[in-house]
Amino acid sequence: MLRAMPPPAEPPCVIDVEASGFGRDSYPIEVGFVLPNGRGICTLVRPPPQWTHWDPAAERVHGIARATALRHGRDPDVVADLLNEHLDCRTVYCDGWAHDYTWLAALFDVAGRTPRFRLEHLRALLDDRQAQALPAVRAAVAAELGLARHRASGDARALQLALCRLREAPAP
Repeated sequence: MLRAMPPPAEPPCVIDVEASGFGRDSYPIEVGFVLPNGRGICTLVRPPPQWTHWDPAAERVHGIARATALRHGRDPDVVADLLNEHLDCRTVYCDGWAHDYTWLAALFDVAGRTPRFRLEHLRALLDDRQAQALPAVRAAVAAELGLARHRASGDARALQLALCRLREAPAP
């Protein structure tokens, strides 16, 4: 008698945040996420007047100028509502939990909102072997996707695809 194989696990929901810097006063300027169905959403965040910190080194990494975020970004309350709408009741994974948690907390705080999703470190999805392999697999996926820029939506997509590959790979 043939037994049906269980369906593959649903891809994880992954989020990435680009920020004004890495210090205590840094804040999010771009948020991108990819849902389990592969749909990705990305938006710039318009810094409110009290968010003044800007680190040129961070700008060199993500390539987003403060003027660009001010001109094309959405207000923090709009971004917080967008995140809650699409991520409601989900566990969302990231690779830089300490930074991403702090930046998302700043976003939701200034917006006067409460996140309706749970942020977890992607390490919770991986065993030790998979965690060691993640940087190489992620780099390979980014190369396959042709991602030349370090931006939130592309980083989230590359991370989601890398996680899927690692979870499908048989243990040695």
